[in-house]
Amino acid sequence: MAEIKVNPTRMELKKLKSRLITARRGHKLLKDKRDELMRQFLDTVRQAKALRETLSIQLGGVYSSFSTAAAQMEPRMMTEALMLPGIQGKLTVKQKNIMSVNVPVFQYEAIQASDAGGAGYGYAFTSAALDDAVKQICQTSPQLIRLAQLEKTATLLCDEIEKTRRRVNALEHIMIPQYEAGVRTISMKLDENERGAQTRLMKVKDMMIRAQIEARRAVTEEDKGSLV
Repeated sequence: MAEIKVNPTRMELKKLKSRLITARRGHKLLKDKRDELMRQFLDTVRQAKALRETLSIQLGGVYSSFSTAAAQMEPRMMTEALMLPGIQGKLTVKQKNIMSVNVPVFQYEAIQASDAGGAGYGYAFTSAALDDAVKQICQTSPQLIRLAQLEKTATLLCDEIEKTRRRVNALEHIMIPQYEAGVRTISMKLDENERGAQTRLMKVKDMMIRAQIEARRAVTEEDKGSLV
């Protein structure tokens, strides 16, 4: 760790102590923010995992129904049946702030485009498996959008956690130790200067006392000589 260069003055000591207090306060706030972000991230990941497992089962049924329909119908008829949607979706994107992180909020609204119960075709010449597949995919669409929202939220929270962790480590292992070392260096230098000044004062005092004693002795000797 590189030490910061400081001038050993009381003004610089006061400035460093103020910076040290600010750094410690910021370190505590960032640690609290990191912990809360971790809690939000883990909660989001748990929700996304549970929803993904549910969708995996549901989409497995959708793919199975589509495969059955493809085996029972001619490709041209299946293409014509799926050409027009029976339901149109309206997606509204908003934002929500989580610990200074703007995460997306998707609002899905299904708009019925036909009277075929979600299918854009008639039931006369289509397979029942295709009808089931279309119905299931319409039911899972809001959940897929919800899963996309959760995964995007988890990604953004993960990025913010990494940034916050780097800031916490920088304060904990670099800035705060540097400020503490600077405060110790200046305090030791000021104490040393104070001890040196006190030593010099004691020396000057001893010299003044010695000079006074010698002056009194000289006066005493002059008085004795005058009496003789």
